Amino acid sequence: MDREFDVVCLGGGVCGEALAAELAGSGLSLAVVERHLVGGECPYWGCVPSKALLRSAEAVEEADRARELAAARVEVEVDFHRVARRTAALARGWDDAPAAEALTRQGAVLVRGQGVLLGPRRVEVEGTRLIARRGVVICTGTAPTVPAIPGLETVDPWTNREAVQARELPRSLLVLGGGAVGVELGQAFARLGARVTLVEGADHLLPAEEPEAGVLLRRHLEAEGIRVVTGARVEAVEREESGGTRLRLPDHEPLSAERLLVATGRRPDLTGSDLDAAGVRLTRGWVEVDPPTLRAADGIWAGGDVTGLGGFTHLAHYHGTIIGRQLRGRPARANHTAVPRVTFTDPEVASVGLSEAAARQGGLEVGVVAVDAGEAVRSAIHGFRDGLIKLVVDRTGGVVVGATVVSPRAGEIVSELTLAVRARVPISFLADTIHPFPTFSRALQGVLAEAAEDTAA
Repeated sequence: MDREFDVVCLGGGVCGEALAAELAGSGLSLAVVERHLVGGECPYWGCVPSKALLRSAEAVEEADRARELAAARVEVEVDFHRVARRTAALARGWDDAPAAEALTRQGAVLVRGQGVLLGPRRVEVEGTRLIARRGVVICTGTAPTVPAIPGLETVDPWTNREAVQARELPRSLLVLGGGAVGVELGQAFARLGARVTLVEGADHLLPAEEPEAGVLLRRHLEAEGIRVVTGARVEAVEREESGGTRLRLPDHEPLSAERLLVATGRRPDLTGSDLDAAGVRLTRGWVEVDPPTLRAADGIWAGGDVTGLGGFTHLAHYHGTIIGRQLRGRPARANHTAVPRVTFTDPEVASVGLSEAAARQGGLEVGVVAVDAGEAVRSAIHGFRDGLIKLVVDRTGGVVVGATVVSPRAGEIVSELTLAVRARVPISFLADTIHPFPTFSRALQGVLAEAAEDTAA
């Protein structure tokens, strides 16, 4: 049986939801195909439940800090079942009924099942063919990458999905991967009472960020009792007689824990689709698109994580909106110059734009200004030390092209820098902008003034 729509969207995650919101009231018919939960990874297994765990863990840590800042005596007994119930509630109980209802209220037709792209403007969902008169949008997102390590299948490892749905706190936890997912969940479980070891193959944590950020974060995590092993390659995984997990590493003692969390990255979810028949190409496994238009082929767009342009909820929402505007016939082009990213550890690590290395490789006349965010007055009040604000500057243009912040509230501070990079705001103007005292963002005042002097020299 064939069903015709103006637009067929593969994936009902954030990108698909934004597309539906943009097409609502346009007169264009839309089918959204989803085999899991409407809303995608973020509300059920990613951003929301992981930050719920982090918030619970932060409350425990703040109670402990009260001994230094205010209290003669503080006693905290973690109730992990309470933590798990709150996390589940914020993850909507893994029930997408409200999200599905919101989608249909906007005029979209929700088609449940595994959708596969068969060719230009043709999608099949478990025997039913959907024909897209105007176009197909691929918003299928990603799935956790599980490396091919001998013995891994014998220990029933967690990915982020099992970790955020945990009902019992493991006594000890090995985290394989020191990227954003690994360090966030590792710190959360450590603060809630697990003995945590982080294992990262690169020579520093957060390998996608500036090296200084990973070095500083390691210092903070180790100060909390988290063991960090970097530059490590796992050659085998073994199940112990106790039921725990052991990692074998060359030139390093074996590492053991009750549980193993694999956080080694994400891969595009393109299950079953005939991309060649549709004219869609892949680059390093990701759907290749024209970045400004997000077109993948004639009559086919792709947005969100599956494009490899960035695995962020806010970017997926942006892509869905841009694609929706194009489908409505409105002028819209995506700009990826300033896509902010935040790792929600304590301290947070936030960045935007080019790294110092990328700016130099791009041939810019690079200037770098960096200060310790922990030296700001608000940091002293907060009891925070060892931070970073690093600006990467195009000295010829007199603008900021990249920034990294390691600080409490770094995710809020980076918004100003995102606008600065996106709009190429002159550094002289930024330095002349008044920041309220004593906020964490006040630390920008000095570093921007220093950058202005550097570009004027």
